[in-house]
Formats: sequence, C-alpha cells, structure tokens
Amino acid sequence: MNAGGAISWCTTKLGACCSGERQAETPDVFNPEMALRACGFIVFRRLANCIPPPDNIEYLLLQTSYGKHHWTPPKGHVDPGEDDLTTALRETKEEAGLDAQQLLVIDNFVQELHYEVQGKPKEVLYWLAELRDPGTAVTLSDEHQDYRWAKLDEACALAQYKDLQDTLRAAHRHLQTQQEKR
Repeated sequence: MNAGGAISWCTTKLGACCSGERQAETPDVFNPEMALRACGFIVFRRLANCIPPPDNIEYLLLQTSYGKHHWTPPKGHVDPGEDDLTTALRETKEEAGLDAQQLLVIDNFVQELHYEVQGKPKEVLYWLAELRDPGTAVTLSDEHQDYRWAKLDEACALAQYKDLQDTLRAAHRHLQTQQEKR
C-alpha cells in the first residue's frame, strides 16, 4: 500500500461476474468513481500427497444461492471507511468461514477486474491466499449453497466467465513461478 492507503499493482483488464447477470464486456472507458467496488481472495490449498507441483493445488470456489447459481471465489463489497485488503479478509470470513489466521496472503499478486452488472460498472480486486491447513473446513454463509475445491481446469470450467478463468490461470502461473524459484 502507498502512503494514501491505495494499493499499487499492474492493472489487468479482466472481469468476472458476481451476480450472474453480466450485461456487457468491459467498456473501453472505465470510470472507477462510479463503479461498485468489491474485494476478495482466490483461496488455494496444496495437497501433500499429490506430486509433482503444480498438480497439488486446488482452488476454492463458492456457488451462489441467488441468480444463476454461478461459481466465484469469496468476495464482497467494500464497506464505507474500509480498506480493500480488510474487505477481502472480512468477506472471506463471512462467506467461507476462513479467517486471517488461517490464510497466508501471497506476495506480489493482485488482479483487478472490470465488468458491468445490471448496467452498472463494477470493479473487483482479487488477492491470492493459501489456506495454511489444507484440511480446514469451509463454512458457507446464506449467500452460497455449495463450495468446491478444484484443480485449475475444473475451477476454470466452473467459473464460466473468461475473465475469471484468466484470473485463475494468472494465479496458477504466479504459483508456478514461485515454485520454480525455490
């Protein structure tokens, strides 16, 4: 974060649908002042008995209990006065029952997605976080009816939207790059 509390990152023009009601692709001109803002985590776990990496990585997706029952990582709207990372942590706790102590936030990864929901611009920031104990139980909120731990191909198939699929693939590439540096 910079001194003003803003987060610095490379902006990637991607998108994901959080309501299942996507109406248009990302507009060429995005006005962040008018956009709804949401933040969340792409939560993953490493399975100890799966060799070699990256085949040991599974991503958490939650199925909404509203709309078209789409699958998405945990995320939600920023509350007034709340910073983005705090929002991501709060929403992950509310939607999946996973708190900050159970997560390890991965350095140097954040994706910014832009899309429209019901004709209004929306901006979503996703950080990447590892579940410290892969056996930790997920506890869903009323906003979701199911969850799934899925390897990359299945997670992308569940995600349905190209921009969220691209975000999952970017996360996977980031983890592969980190693994190669070890």
